[in-house]
Amino acid sequence: MKPDLIIFDCDGVLVDSEVLSCACLSEALGECGIELTADAALELFVGRSMAAILQYYAADRRLVPESFPTAMKGRVFRRFRQSLRPISDVHTVVSQLTIPFCVASSSDLDRVSLSLELTGLAAHFGDRLYTSQMVPRGKPAPDLFLHAAAQMQANPARTLVIEDSVSGVTAARAAGMMAWGFVGGSHYRSRDGRSMLFDAGADRVFDRMTDFWKER
Repeated sequence: MKPDLIIFDCDGVLVDSEVLSCACLSEALGECGIELTADAALELFVGRSMAAILQYYAADRRLVPESFPTAMKGRVFRRFRQSLRPISDVHTVVSQLTIPFCVASSSDLDRVSLSLELTGLAAHFGDRLYTSQMVPRGKPAPDLFLHAAAQMQANPARTLVIEDSVSGVTAARAAGMMAWGFVGGSHYRSRDGRSMLFDAGADRVFDRMTDFWKER
C-alpha cells in the first residue's frame, strides 16, 4: 500500500542527533550527581521526551533541579550547532516525495526547528512540525501520531511512520499506522536495532535512506 501520509520522526531519522543528545544528557545528569553513561541514556531514553526523563528520575526518587530542562536544552543546542548533521541521503528522499509528509517528534518544537534549520531540511517541512508538547501523552502513546494525522487530514490506517526508536514504533502501531524502522543513525552502529524495532512491531526495518522505496 502506498500511504496517503508519511510521518517522519526527527532525531535519528532526519538528523543524526541521538549520540549527541545522549552525551549531553549524561553530562548534565552527572553535574546533578546522577551517574548515567551515554550508552545507558541511549537504551533508556531514545525517542522519549524531556518530560519522560524527568518523570523517570522523579519515580526513582532522584530529583533533578527545576533549572535542568533549560540547562539541558542550552547544552544540546550548543552541541548541535557544532556537530549536528543530517542523515545521509535524507535530502534526496524528502525532495522527491510526492506524498504529503510531516514531522512528529518527542523533542520540543524549538529543538526540532533548530535541527531542521542547521541541516538544511527546514524548507522541505515548512510548518508541518508536530511535537509532544501538543498532546497529553508522548510516545509510546499514540497521541502525537494521531494529532499529526488529524492536522494533515489523513486516515491513520493509510499513514506510514518512519521511526528509529522502540517507543516510536510502539506509538505508531497503537495509532493503527504502518511503521518502518530506520537504523541508519550513528547510535545503532554497535547495537542490534533491527531486532529491537521488529520486536516492537515494525513492518520493515532499513538502514540506508537510498533504500527508502526498495522492496522489503
